[in-house]
Amino acid sequence: MKLFTINNEGKFVQFKEQEFKESNKEIDLEILLENNPEYFFENSRILIIGRQVATNLNTFIDLIGIDEHGNTVVIELKRDKTPRETLAQLIEYASFIDNLDYEQLNEIFQNYSGDEIELEDYHQQYYENGSNLNISWNKNSKLVIVAQDITQEIKQTSLYLRKKGIDVYCVEFKYFVNNTNLKMISSDFVVGDEEFIRQKVKSETQLPKIDRMKFIESLDENGKYIFEKLFDFADKEHLLFRWGSKGFSLNVPFENAFVALCFGYPPNSVFKQSIYSGFEEITKKVNNSEKVISIYKNDLRKLKNFENAKTNLKWVISKKYSEKDIDDYIETLRSLLVQIKNNGLKITNI
Repeated sequence: MKLFTINNEGKFVQFKEQEFKESNKEIDLEILLENNPEYFFENSRILIIGRQVATNLNTFIDLIGIDEHGNTVVIELKRDKTPRETLAQLIEYASFIDNLDYEQLNEIFQNYSGDEIELEDYHQQYYENGSNLNISWNKNSKLVIVAQDITQEIKQTSLYLRKKGIDVYCVEFKYFVNNTNLKMISSDFVVGDEEFIRQKVKSETQLPKIDRMKFIESLDENGKYIFEKLFDFADKEHLLFRWGSKGFSLNVPFENAFVALCFGYPPNSVFKQSIYSGFEEITKKVNNSEKVISIYKNDLRKLKNFENAKTNLKWVISKKYSEKDIDDYIETLRSLLVQIKNNGLKITNI
């Protein structure tokens, strides 16, 4: 394949194909694929939930994703392994992934993202699914091999596995550079069709976390007004911020634990500029949680700015709000804070 750009004089300038590893490290390809989840399948994105995820056999899966329907996607870069090693490792990974339930997938996602939001809620926003869409978590798995050269041995064995009902896809990419150091990648499915298309788990790689300054800088004027007042309240009450890759959770600290009161997100997140309730955290950790959540939920609904968000309520900050709006919300949090402290934590969470 020949690729060209056209310069200002109307002349072709050829891209020359190169070995990716000649001028890049292996991790560079992993990061490129992680940051471009639309790369894998033409008609659908993949939500990446983990990178370098440790298995029960102390091996590490390059990338794990979830498709729109809740199926897992295992992505393995061939690197310098032999065809037999590549395929054997992929099947080993599949045997590990096949046993994971939603809670374990959620744990992988939260370790990777650094956020405490539930995978189910993030998945709904990422794919913009309606709350009534039935998701079957990890009902099926798709196995994807990515390499600059897919050998005949890998193709043949992958085709055999597909005939036996195992979803294996082989993606072959080409890497080009021109004389101005402009880079280009092309890819083709050489096996598979782009149309398709309780052990402890942990991810060794985590997305970089933001902090308060970066979060505020990302907000528009409406968001800054509300979040800065929320931060002032949190500082006065000595609440705990836990920062993730996009947003934060605001927590009431106890001696050996903490409980999330709410979650905050900036405009560039899948949740848009918003505040979410934290019902799951209260359910897991607080005594008399049903009563506490019932009061919290009723108080939020009275504010009129909160709407349903699957298992939670959300306030999408898309316009200018009055000082009373934010003051009323802070009073709701203050009331929740009192409820949690009065009821205390479940013994199993201390």
